Amino acid sequence: MKDEKTTEKSMEMTVGSVGKGEVLMELEKQMIYLRYLIEHGSTEKSSNISFAEWFREWMDKYKKNTVKMGTIDVYNKHYSIYLDKPLGGRRLVDINAEDIQELLNNMANEGYSDNTIKLTYCILSGIFKQAYRNELISKDPLMRITRPKGTKAKERVAFTKEQQELYMHYAKGSHLCNLFQLAICTGMRNGELSGLLWSDIDFKNRVIHVRHTLIVKDSGRYVLDAPKTRTSVRDIPMIGKAYDILRNQEKDYRRMNNKITGLKNDDFVFSVMNEPIKRKMISHEIECMLERMRADGVEFPYFTLHATRHTFATRCIEEGMQPQVLKTILGHATLGMTMDLYSHVLPDFKRDAMEKVASAF
Repeated sequence: MKDEKTTEKSMEMTVGSVGKGEVLMELEKQMIYLRYLIEHGSTEKSSNISFAEWFREWMDKYKKNTVKMGTIDVYNKHYSIYLDKPLGGRRLVDINAEDIQELLNNMANEGYSDNTIKLTYCILSGIFKQAYRNELISKDPLMRITRPKGTKAKERVAFTKEQQELYMHYAKGSHLCNLFQLAICTGMRNGELSGLLWSDIDFKNRVIHVRHTLIVKDSGRYVLDAPKTRTSVRDIPMIGKAYDILRNQEKDYRRMNNKITGLKNDDFVFSVMNEPIKRKMISHEIECMLERMRADGVEFPYFTLHATRHTFATRCIEEGMQPQVLKTILGHATLGMTMDLYSHVLPDFKRDAMEKVASAF
């Protein structure tokens, strides 16, 4: 009897503030879980599978047929850059919340962008949630994570009207002149322009059908993928300038491909040797454009093709286009994304807008 009381007292000391009943319930849960693993023959797999092995299995079984090809590429690249070295060789069951918190904190301390940290967290969350569902781990470590904030994204770059004129002028010296000029007249994304087919061009009704985007693999192989989001599938009415640009491109296409009549519907609008224009080529041509500007003594900030999208949106805002209309033309997923552009309009436009309401006060 004395021994029983001593054992009971010892157990109370060991447990501390946690009740005996709670400890027994927790032990019972673990026993049930272990019994299940043994009965289903999954103990060995759950204990030995590495993070890298599970990532590949997760991508192949649970992501490959549920997301776009472009998303698969992004996840694979992100894993190889940010996750493979710190976690890839470790056993999945050995990775705990503290390990993941430390990884994310280090990324924040090293100055990674908030978007990069968000994507890392998103991938890890998907990996461990599925592992928990498959009973490869007993707890989802992401439940205890506090995602740190990274550095703010760079402010959107939009050309002033003077810069826009310079851009249009120096674009004429590039063999991608038509692509560069169409970009700023439509607000289309880089991949949408590169993936544009002649079947997407409706000259009769003066409409550009955005139906896909170009994805280039690490191997250099390209594929047409669905646009960025469901709302990215859209029709863009051609303004007169865009219509003229595409007619010029049609002439150039026929001349380069020795076509007197007719256009092949499945041919790319912008191509070199029947190959679509890839992102690296566009970046190279922008560098050449900037070099010509510098040679002429023209100061111009570095930019990517995405700046033409923001420039198009800014001109639309300045001319009074309604947010909902601009949203459909740009293919934004939410109206909030479009309204965010309204908060980044150029200083001159904001001053003009304030002057218009000055008489009300």
